[in-house]
This record gives sequence, structure tokens and C-alpha cells, in this order.
Amino acid sequence: MLSHRLDRGVLVLTVHEDPGIDGRAELAAGMTSYMRDYQPARVLVIIDDPAATPATASAVLRAHRQCDELGVLMSAATRSAPVRRLLEANAASGGARLVVHPHIDVAMSAAYEAAA
Repeated sequence: MLSHRLDRGVLVLTVHEDPGIDGRAELAAGMTSYMRDYQPARVLVIIDDPAATPATASAVLRAHRQCDELGVLMSAATRSAPVRRLLEANAASGGARLVVHPHIDVAMSAAYEAAA
């Protein structure tokens, strides 16, 4: 469901499939665990097309709240306009803004540039 890699100081997490309502907490916990283990300055969450669901958006938003607590900046990328709208509308405004990209290559370039 979730894969990861550390690339140029950016932790890239890819969500491959829909966690479903019951798997949201587990997915968010997995993302947070990688953040704690690697302690990156930036995290990019890529949401593959089969995972572009409200449940995935919910898990990403939970992980984003943890990023604020850990002092890690997060961005996300998905081609799904409905999921982008969910992420943008529900991201907490109190901490660092969640940047949501429609293009994975642009998101990766921005994350690498910011981490440099």
C-alpha cells in the first residue's frame, strides 16, 4: 500500500492503493513512522491513481498534522482533482501549508529545490 525512498534529502512516500475507511489510521501511522525514522526536512506524498480516494486524503491530512509537530514540511501530488480539492480544503491552516500539486514531476522538482 505504501512505499518509500529517500532521494536528495526528500522522503518520497508513494501510496499505491486505497486504504479504505478502516485502513486510514494505519496508512497515516506508516507515513509518520517513516518521517520519524528518516527525519527529513521535506516529505513528498505521491498518490497513485488507484489510491486517489477520500480515505487516502484523510490519511495524508493526518500525517500532515504530524509533520507540523515534527517540524517537517510536506507536499503532495495527485492527478485527481477531487482529491486535490479535499486536501487543500481540509489542510490545517495553523501550521505549515500543505502544497498540493497536480503533476508529480513538478512536485518532485519543487521538493528537491526546497530541500537543497
